[in-house]
Amino acid sequence: MRAFATLIDRLIYTRSRNAKIDLIASYLRDTPDPDRGWALAALTGDLDFPTVKASAVRTAATERVDPVLFKLSRNFVGDTAETVALIWPEHMREGATEDIRLNSVVSQLQGVTRKDAPRLLASLMDRMDANSRYAVIKLATGGMRVGVSARLAKTCFARAFGLDVNDIEEVWHALAPPYTELFAWGEGKSGRPDPSGIPFFRPFMLAHPLEETRLDLKDYAAEWKWDGIRIQIVGTATDVRLYSRGGDDITGSFPEIAENFEQVGVVDGELLVRGDAQGGEAASFNALQQRLGRKKVSAKMREDYPAFVRLYDILFDGEEDIRAQPWSKRRARLERFVPKLKASYFDISTLLEARDFGHLEEIRGGARDAAIEGVMLKRRDSPYIAGRKTGLWYKWKRDPLNADCVMMYAQRGSGKRSSFYSDYTFGCWTEDGELYPVGKAYSGFTDEELKWLDRFVRQNTINRFGPVREVEKTLVLEVAFDSVHESKRHKSGLAMRFPRISRIRKDKPAEEADHVATLKNMIT
Repeated sequence: MRAFATLIDRLIYTRSRNAKIDLIASYLRDTPDPDRGWALAALTGDLDFPTVKASAVRTAATERVDPVLFKLSRNFVGDTAETVALIWPEHMREGATEDIRLNSVVSQLQGVTRKDAPRLLASLMDRMDANSRYAVIKLATGGMRVGVSARLAKTCFARAFGLDVNDIEEVWHALAPPYTELFAWGEGKSGRPDPSGIPFFRPFMLAHPLEETRLDLKDYAAEWKWDGIRIQIVGTATDVRLYSRGGDDITGSFPEIAENFEQVGVVDGELLVRGDAQGGEAASFNALQQRLGRKKVSAKMREDYPAFVRLYDILFDGEEDIRAQPWSKRRARLERFVPKLKASYFDISTLLEARDFGHLEEIRGGARDAAIEGVMLKRRDSPYIAGRKTGLWYKWKRDPLNADCVMMYAQRGSGKRSSFYSDYTFGCWTEDGELYPVGKAYSGFTDEELKWLDRFVRQNTINRFGPVREVEKTLVLEVAFDSVHESKRHKSGLAMRFPRISRIRKDKPAEEADHVATLKNMIT
């Protein structure tokens, strides 16, 4: 466990991507099975202990530390795991800490009941040093935020054993932690794992943001960039699975899509919700969000928010892998494939006809449909390649909307931002002169601007609600967002999509900020 804890500690303080890769690769080479497999699963978010909740950590802590002291310390530190790891009382007997195998920790966490989880965590932490306590809490609660994405972890595995990361992606989602077969392949003890017959995930091809319009439009096909979630549907002779862009299995959230995909193949598309139950066009992302993350979906939910998939690529036609074929040929295959599917659940993305980039810009600029984010450009001769490859696919998002809002509340961030007030709730004026919250943002500003905003919060606090500070309503923030939708969950009746701080308006009086009515007029 100490080696894993040391790895986590070093990753937190390492900013260089290459240095992170070297640290993880070295750990994977030097650590025995199955510890290294469990570590890899933890880093990629593939390790889950459903009976261990964050409340178990707090319960264990408050049984050993004065609750008031714990609360004050947690508010100051900004992170529960770090607070508990540091405040946990050390055992008085000599040699109290020991190096418990990671495999042993995982085995115990997998078998614990929710009732016994606080007792187990306390028992483990009693025998650990501070670094190991921090690591075991993050491991148990799934909060392993150390700047390592799933893709980067796979890159580390490739570096450790001299393999191609795309080859690893091809088999990754067909395997389960602790990935014994994967490590045996990496060390040359066996061949590449064979996932055939299993409906497993294939890595998505991704697009670069379009930053210049000097491409020859004749070489590219254009289509709308839909504002849903991108999914992959994998159909075998015996099963159908739906995967998100990150490789998460979301079949249970949208069972009707799997039930009605009656073909063998792998397709790529956008999961959307219809604007009405009678077969209307795509609704906003806000409608789709009502169904995301649900393990069980009621008949009423399926009726109120009917899901469908707009397809725009095909990777396997039957058992045939056609990813190496150019986009134009794959598109022709897709056009023959889609009519075999039920039209109420599947359709095909329409291609946009444009004379030149100027014409395409007019088309893009005129689209404020609630389900359209912009335009996609795909090179007609591009194969389907995992990841982002320059020159092949581009996304040309529509210009963001903007509103001048007033900062109302602030909260500390987490991780590296735990000492800064970096999460801001902002509002707009009603006709009665009241401020109603319209959104929350924690990005878009520079490090220097963050320091300035943090000082503003500390110097202008007028009230405290636990970790939240209410501030003087004097600072205007220019907020950029992709769209705005009606929402019953917010007092203003509005919800912003992807809000971020685009400018700090020190020059603008708060009374000149925008009104809620102005945002309502932006609803599409």
